[in-house]
Amino acid sequence: MKNSPSPFDANTPAATALKVEDAAVIKVNRDTMSTLILAMTAGMFIGLAFVFYVVATAGGSVLPYGLNKLIGGLCFSLGLMLVVVLGGELFTSTVLTITARASKRVTTKALMRNWGLVYLGNFIGAMLLVGLMIASKHYEGAHGLLGLGYMKTAVAKLHHTFLQAFALGIMCNIMVCLAVWMAYAGKTVTDKLLAVVLPVAMFVAAGFEHCIANMFLIPMGIFTKQVATSEFWANAGIDPSQFADLTWSQFILHNLIPVTLGNIVGGAIFVGLTYWFVYRRPALAKAQNDNQV
Repeated sequence: MKNSPSPFDANTPAATALKVEDAAVIKVNRDTMSTLILAMTAGMFIGLAFVFYVVATAGGSVLPYGLNKLIGGLCFSLGLMLVVVLGGELFTSTVLTITARASKRVTTKALMRNWGLVYLGNFIGAMLLVGLMIASKHYEGAHGLLGLGYMKTAVAKLHHTFLQAFALGIMCNIMVCLAVWMAYAGKTVTDKLLAVVLPVAMFVAAGFEHCIANMFLIPMGIFTKQVATSEFWANAGIDPSQFADLTWSQFILHNLIPVTLGNIVGGAIFVGLTYWFVYRRPALAKAQNDNQV
């Protein structure tokens, strides 16, 4: 008698958890230069997604608030699509490698080294893109509307309390890591792309905070403020003093630190360790008991 077909047309939840863990072991053990380069590409991919977001929502104030945010969120999903399909190393999803540590397949030292390399590479990639976008004077597009979009979006992210930014970081990376986890469940490129779109669109539309996206957006806003000419401000009809909070210290203390911590908690604990506990812990315990028999 043939076995009945699986009700799943993708990897089962248990198989997906194992796949995530196996991939985590590979990621943690990858050589330094490969990790750094893949992290740099991921930082640029996420930055490009924010460029898409700013262009798509420019002048969108005439639309209902939710619709404009949804459009921006759908466009921003391009970033994670590129990371998932092309194999970039993105810090916010890299925290899922904690599953391999929970199963004792990698050391804490190796895990922390990997997280640090990916974070650094993401920052370098994001800043390279900032340099290219500033050199291209992209901020002058649409009669300065794009530059205002970068700055207004950036400055809004600097007005959270530490707790707010931390909580928004948790919520963001729950959605990002759920998207990546579902992508691991898919067996085709189409599966993976469809898995990514709505969770990413949701976190962007809801205003949750992503540390790597902010590594591009907020420095882009800072540099735009610094290089914008008096003609730019005159044409925009904006007093530059309203962007006085766009500084490096504000960025690091009021956004990057709490958001990064929140992203770690949201991805590593609320997603990674949660599904490890449900699907991998029993399997490991069973394997250990079988070996003792």
